[in-house]
Amino acid sequence: MPSYRTSPSTAQRRVALAILVLGLLALAVAANAMLLVLAASAAERFRLEGPRVEIYNLAGTAELVRGSGSAVEVELTRGGADAGRLRIETGPIGEARTLRVLYPGNRVIYGSARWGWGSNTEVGVGEDGRFGSGFGREALRSRRRVRIASRGSGLDAHADLVIRVPKGVRLAVHLAVGQVEATDVEADLLLDTAAAPVTTSHTRGPLAIDVGSGAVRVSGAEGPLSVDTGSGSVRVEDVRGNQVSLDTGSGSVAVSGVVAERLLVDTGSGSVTLEAVRAPEVRVDTGSGGVRAEIAGEVRSLVVDTGSGSVTVRVPTRIDAEVELESGSGGIHTDLPLTDVRRGDSSLRGRLGEGRGRIRIDTGSGSVRLLSG
Repeated sequence: MPSYRTSPSTAQRRVALAILVLGLLALAVAANAMLLVLAASAAERFRLEGPRVEIYNLAGTAELVRGSGSAVEVELTRGGADAGRLRIETGPIGEARTLRVLYPGNRVIYGSARWGWGSNTEVGVGEDGRFGSGFGREALRSRRRVRIASRGSGLDAHADLVIRVPKGVRLAVHLAVGQVEATDVEADLLLDTAAAPVTTSHTRGPLAIDVGSGAVRVSGAEGPLSVDTGSGSVRVEDVRGNQVSLDTGSGSVAVSGVVAERLLVDTGSGSVTLEAVRAPEVRVDTGSGGVRAEIAGEVRSLVVDTGSGSVTVRVPTRIDAEVELESGSGGIHTDLPLTDVRRGDSSLRGRLGEGRGRIRIDTGSGSVRLLSG
């Protein structure tokens, strides 16, 4: 039987060529996308030289560590499917050298378990990328509202920062959502977040922490400390400084091992616990929440005022102070050797030693106990 060999027609050859070209184009697109992903995930490095530095980033983590030399060094790693759309700008604004991560659009997706699934927050952002406590009047006029959510549609992008901080610099880090950690840094620090926890350890120099919502943990700090939160617990351990000021709208406050000239604690609602505190001046003010305080050393002025909640305070037996204890509804008890005692329906007054200092405890509702430590 004869055999036949057929040659492909011109049309068939064109189809095969088209398929080949499309395949090559698809490979090129995939390769380009892979290169973009790799480029976005590669660390970018920046140097910010000057005595005052400000950093702004809407979503991600910020890790502050000890640096060397005179410049703040930032290692930035992008993340998320849209990481390539982030724009990084640096340069002076006013007296500060700045690094700003700019996010296009009005909605950012940051699905991090460290932030919390189902979370969202809204931030006013200027055209130059600034926000938070660094938001100047000129930027306020042109700000836009950006919502950051852990799920849904939007720009899927964030930036994680490792910040190497040289000694003595004045540094402000503004982060909307994510997490901030600072370890072994000697500088004048402002850590400002909208909805992110802040943890610091072994810092030296002035430390200011401003958090919209999120827990704050400070340990081993040397220098004046200021913590201001809208909501979230505050824990402070082993801090030495001229003044320690802790202010929270709602959330518990726990303080231990603090040595300071002045300790100020103000909460809207939440319990307050002070342990092994050495501060001649202590003031605790809470709208609602119990107070338990253990004061060691000299007492020049100790004032505790709570709208509702029981108060127990322990002080050294050998102190000199005028004592005023009041409770609108609750018992009053002390085991200290008061002299010149005067009792009222809801009050107790007396003197310890020569009465050079002052102890005043007042609760609208709850018991009052002043005990020897």
